[in-house]
Amino acid sequence: MPGLVHKISICATVDGLSLHPVGAKHKDAESLSISYGSNSKTKIKTIQRGGSSTDKLRSVEGYGIVGLLDLVACSYLIIITRREQVAQIQGRPIYAVRDVSIIPLSSQDEAEKAITAARTQVTDKGAVTGETGDSDDDEEIEASSQDHEELQADIEALEPPASVLQKSTTFVKDVVRDQGKYGRFAERWFSKTGWNTSGRRSQGMTSENGLTKEQEMQAAEALPVEERKKEAGLEDALETDRSANSTAESDAAVLSKQTSVLESLTPRILRAARLYFSTSGFFFSYEHDLSRSLMGRKDTAASAPLWTRFSKEYFWNCHLQRHFIEAGYDAYILPLLQGFVGQRSFSIASQEGEQKEVVHGVAETAKDMTETREQAASSSSGAETTKKAALLLTLVSRRSTKRAGLRYLRRGIDDQGNVANAVETEQILSSQSSDVSEKTFSLVQIRGSIPLFFSQTPYSFKPHPVLHGSDGTNQTALKTHFDGLVKRYSKVQCVCLIDKHGTESTIGETYERQMQRLNSDGGSEDKSVDFEWFDFHKECKGMRFENVSILLHTLQTSLQAFGWTEKTAHHITQQQGGVLRSNCMDCLDRTNVVQSAIAGWALEQQLAKLGLNIDLKTDPSTQWFNTLWADNGDAISKQYAGTSALKGDFTRTRKRNWAGALTDLSLTLNRYYNNMFGDYFLQLNIDFFLGNVGPSVFDDFEADMVGRDYTLDVQRVRAEAVETCTKLVLADPKEDLLAAWTLSCPHEPNTLAALPFQDCVLLLTDSALYFCRFDWDAEKVGSYERVDLLDVREIWRGAYVTSTLGPTQTDEVRNVGFALRYHTHGHAVVRTNSRTTDNEQEAVNEMKDDDEHDESRLLAFKALPPKSSGAKHDDNDDPTVMSEQELVKHVCSEIYNAMGSAARKQKGIDHLGLDTVPEIQEHAVISAAEARKNTGIVILSGFGACLLDQQLEIDSLDGSGGKEAVEGRAEIEAGFDGQQ
Repeated sequence: MPGLVHKISICATVDGLSLHPVGAKHKDAESLSISYGSNSKTKIKTIQRGGSSTDKLRSVEGYGIVGLLDLVACSYLIIITRREQVAQIQGRPIYAVRDVSIIPLSSQDEAEKAITAARTQVTDKGAVTGETGDSDDDEEIEASSQDHEELQADIEALEPPASVLQKSTTFVKDVVRDQGKYGRFAERWFSKTGWNTSGRRSQGMTSENGLTKEQEMQAAEALPVEERKKEAGLEDALETDRSANSTAESDAAVLSKQTSVLESLTPRILRAARLYFSTSGFFFSYEHDLSRSLMGRKDTAASAPLWTRFSKEYFWNCHLQRHFIEAGYDAYILPLLQGFVGQRSFSIASQEGEQKEVVHGVAETAKDMTETREQAASSSSGAETTKKAALLLTLVSRRSTKRAGLRYLRRGIDDQGNVANAVETEQILSSQSSDVSEKTFSLVQIRGSIPLFFSQTPYSFKPHPVLHGSDGTNQTALKTHFDGLVKRYSKVQCVCLIDKHGTESTIGETYERQMQRLNSDGGSEDKSVDFEWFDFHKECKGMRFENVSILLHTLQTSLQAFGWTEKTAHHITQQQGGVLRSNCMDCLDRTNVVQSAIAGWALEQQLAKLGLNIDLKTDPSTQWFNTLWADNGDAISKQYAGTSALKGDFTRTRKRNWAGALTDLSLTLNRYYNNMFGDYFLQLNIDFFLGNVGPSVFDDFEADMVGRDYTLDVQRVRAEAVETCTKLVLADPKEDLLAAWTLSCPHEPNTLAALPFQDCVLLLTDSALYFCRFDWDAEKVGSYERVDLLDVREIWRGAYVTSTLGPTQTDEVRNVGFALRYHTHGHAVVRTNSRTTDNEQEAVNEMKDDDEHDESRLLAFKALPPKSSGAKHDDNDDPTVMSEQELVKHVCSEIYNAMGSAARKQKGIDHLGLDTVPEIQEHAVISAAEARKNTGIVILSGFGACLLDQQLEIDSLDGSGGKEAVEGRAEIEAGFDGQQ
């Protein structure tokens, strides 16, 4: 069967987007056509090979397909338009993606405009860098620094304001005074009515009536389509409206309807996709399987399509390629790996009459690799030099698609045992010769987040890790994680590099305790997992990073036992017997220092087996090794944290100085700013590109500008919470449980709008309501209220709007809930649990009564979305899934019926004077209009206090005391109390 197509010509025809293979070697490959229309109508079919000369003039050439991005109303083809060869493994070129283009499938007109823009850009880039069009499929495209013109605004938006980099005590003042510099986030924080019209337009968000910036302009001016586009200044390739071939009358009809949030965010999603796939470290090969190490390579038929051999764990564009996979067009399915691929060629020679061997002829680019061999042979004076070896050192890091994402937004572990920032790094030592009889060495190491349920807030310079879940829940997930590692690598040695004191100590102690429990229970897959805790900061205090050698000495037994993989003449002669799993808090900076040290130790040992010597610590001619590993660290760090790695100066030079420390401080500030302002939207897009979430997640994002951890099974957690509450709270065996629900409620008791809202559990029995505030971190009941059904005096249902930040939040159809008022009659109604034990009976006995006063109290509940926004598929066709309105009606009906039954049981002994059950009233709990009056006060108070808390932390770092921040916080709190 034909192999992967190396080059593709794309042009827009009347029937669809045509894809034609380019090059003589692909003469047997099929040409394809992708139809126009929405993603539900997207079809790929085979067409006649070739095209007219006119089509060729209007086409753009690509080096592979990233996939099809489906955005409901329209699909977009993402193609690779620039590549750079960065390595060659087993004679097969490895490329890095340097630029992509996005072509809409809305119509021929829009596709042609995008193709023209892409062709122009490719030509301009080639003119600047001296590139020319390829005539050979395998011609190398050289690297160049690139300036993404239409993306520059997005990049600049992520740069921290100057005020952040100035003296820390001015931070709060700058934000309050110059909130415009902080974009949409500051406007949201300080606006009383939520987003204003101009703010929505500037960000491409929907307006209050659901119209985007372009659509509002079109409706107001009633200009022809092309003139409207010109007036709005839209980009042809990315911000075109999908009705360019429609008449003005049909446009007006379309504009009369509210557009979805996804459509309004489409320009931003497309810009994010272009930036992400162009600059985030994606690599590919047309022939070599990059996803599997020499240690993990399986014997599969070389004739099988590459994507079928490619590990799904590292197949980053698998979801985007699903249309081609389902249609069976294997020649167009190009798997992308995210991570790092780097290579250096070098030679080791010895001078006659001297013992010392020298390293020379080092080449960093693929173009120089061939020249290196010749230079190595002639670098010394002829017969006086004996050439020892011409070698290649290749570094391949593979980022996992499981629990993928960004720093702080993806931490710890999930229910399936996947950890955040999991990376497998393979160091390959091989000969520059293509002779298969030459020996090849491969060392594999892995890194990954601490395998516990924990989180850290992005709004702090040194955030405290917060553990979640019970010991049992964490142990189950941790064991699942290590079971998978042991199956893959046989044995595992853990190296934990976090601090033994301070903010990191709690999670480190829990990790160590869980590992001890794992081994005491028989280990993982009947094998013990060794654990070593090396306090990196303490041992290397004073920038003495060379003390990492202490750790290497401690790990010698494991390092020697595990070894590495060796291959000669297509046969594995030695198999690596285990793997070292390293982690710090982010699995970036400290981890990279340690991994590079272990890799250096292995390289020296492997070369010794070849009869060669190399000194990586003191020989300046080996600096390239440190640089290669530093480049690897920077790549992984940028993908996870948005900046280069910290401690990079030591990785590159094996020296640490104050200049490097100051550079790290600057990088830390950039990470902090990116975490606060840029990562949520990118995280959402990463989840969407991977197929972890459905399109509905963008509705939630526009509402609150934050994302969720969609890899966790929220429905399972909620079901277990209901079960726990039922066991702990319903102590009276005479009470029968009728129903239970998870709902949302105000943070403070006896209120309607105390933010933030939190999930809670409501239990209904034949005699009472139990309102349970659940501690989701400790998986225990925090407190509960018991409400006798006969004590309920009033119940009403309707709109329940708690935010005005977007159309989704002000939609009175989706934002609904109910409230009830009841009289306590002096009963002990509130009980709290201060225990963290897993012993349920002890927890019940620990419950304390908090309220014995005779008073009227209020409970309010808001319906949660009927399905998780992270679901891959909508549940609209599932008859068991109720909408928000249906859920509220159902709950109120159940409560009303239970009150009626309880009243009938009490007939004749009605000491409460309750003649009839109160009817359910139909009116808003909080209407949208009421919410707008209160949003500004709540947001200003909450954000102002948050800023001042941050100011206190900054001041504690520089010793300024923070008196001004303390006084400011007191003023804000006093003002907010007065407003309430």
